[in-house]
Amino acid sequence: MSPTGAAPGRVQSRRTLRRLLSARNVVVAAATALALLLPLFGSNFFVEFVMTRTMILGIAAATIVFLAAYGGMVSLAQYLLAGVAGFMVGNAVVAQDAWSKGLKLGWNPWVAVLFALAVTTAVAFVLGALASRTTGIYFLMITLTYAVIGYYVFGSITPLSGFGGITGIDPPGLFEDHPQRMYLALVVLSVLVYVAFRVLAVTPFGLALQGIRDDPVRMASLGFNVSLHRTLAFTLAGFTAGLAGVFNVWWNGQIDPTSISIGPTLDLLIVAVIGGTLSLEGAWLGAFVFVAANNYLRNLPLVDHIGITEARFNTIVGVLVLLIMILSPDGLAGIIDRIRLGLRRLVQLSRGSGAGPAEAAAGSAP
Repeated sequence: MSPTGAAPGRVQSRRTLRRLLSARNVVVAAATALALLLPLFGSNFFVEFVMTRTMILGIAAATIVFLAAYGGMVSLAQYLLAGVAGFMVGNAVVAQDAWSKGLKLGWNPWVAVLFALAVTTAVAFVLGALASRTTGIYFLMITLTYAVIGYYVFGSITPLSGFGGITGIDPPGLFEDHPQRMYLALVVLSVLVYVAFRVLAVTPFGLALQGIRDDPVRMASLGFNVSLHRTLAFTLAGFTAGLAGVFNVWWNGQIDPTSISIGPTLDLLIVAVIGGTLSLEGAWLGAFVFVAANNYLRNLPLVDHIGITEARFNTIVGVLVLLIMILSPDGLAGIIDRIRLGLRRLVQLSRGSGAGPAEAAAGSAP
């Protein structure tokens, strides 16, 4: 191959390397490495409770971010879909002789996972097909209605759960006596979900979905099936939320309709808003801030002196969310992006001021 023919390949390789070594990817890789090494130096409570809960909420919140950022759909049904998977696991794994409600099928835990994900995906497809014909506030309200209906469905149908819920749900032997293994599995799953959503965004389906987000009428006139794309995106998000629901029920050991009520549903939305609904990284960042505040904020001397009850804590979280929305509508991830861009401008200005006229002219040449 001639040097001239090899030049475009080298340029493309440099661009690919530059893209892989972008500040965003480097930070994500560093955070992943830190999360994987955390069991070596973190306390058991921090790893097995705070960070495990963070990963579960992060995966679930990432489905909200995916639908909002790439599809223009703000869904309040994601915790319901996670709950559907949890209820299906509970009904499938609890043995017949157990003192608990549910179908008590006594299945193998891994078979129960496949069953739960299949049911959750089917439910997500049906709910998505109904909601995908609406947009904006109407889509939001329909998904909120789904969450309310789900609460009463599982509460009213005693063979499935009843308001007392299902207890005694044991995780597979791989995780039962090794909670840190569950945490590490969640870290790996979080990375897979993050990479999958980012890769999907640049596929033909992802690009079409973003086009539908920006101008659905024009995309429909170009021959794209708007409702089908939205339905498939909602189904994928539902499947992913189901994965979070499976780990959530393994981690808690029980599930009841209260766990999918309006409170947890809004908590998940708050997690997404804190991190930023336009950034996938924000899902886990918001989850960490929410879980850490819930566990450590009340132990601060000033907060403890005030006497923060559950209601007052929710008020504080609400005020924090309001401040974040005012100062940075893109959440904490948006603040980080602004800092990064500001530092980049400072570096560029310092380089420009330090260069001579000849260097500046050479740097400005195409």
